[in-house]
Amino acid sequence: MTIQEAAQRSGLSAHTLRYYERIGLIHSVGRDHNGHRDYAEEDLRWLEFLTRLRTTGMSIADMCRYAELRRMGKHTAGERRELLKLHRERVRSKIAELTEDLKVLDYKINRYGDMA
Repeated sequence: MTIQEAAQRSGLSAHTLRYYERIGLIHSVGRDHNGHRDYAEEDLRWLEFLTRLRTTGMSIADMCRYAELRRMGKHTAGERRELLKLHRERVRSKIAELTEDLKVLDYKINRYGDMA
């Protein structure tokens, strides 16, 4: 599929896809006979995973490190697992922080309801 089709299906812009390719997050996008990018379903699955990492707050640097390890092969599985475990703990911590923030908002909303 073209870069425009991949952008539409992934929810990322064509600019973001080119950027991800330039910094090494996307490694081996195929090319058609005219030299245009030709994305495959596997590329979309990888983009979906990258989007989830980004949405959960993983830094671009950590995402690049993960992508680099992935390209290096199966022998890096342990290091990739550790990178994901560390990120999972950051996500859990952020969820706990947001839960506390939500409690404060709920409290304030209820207090204003009592005043009305």
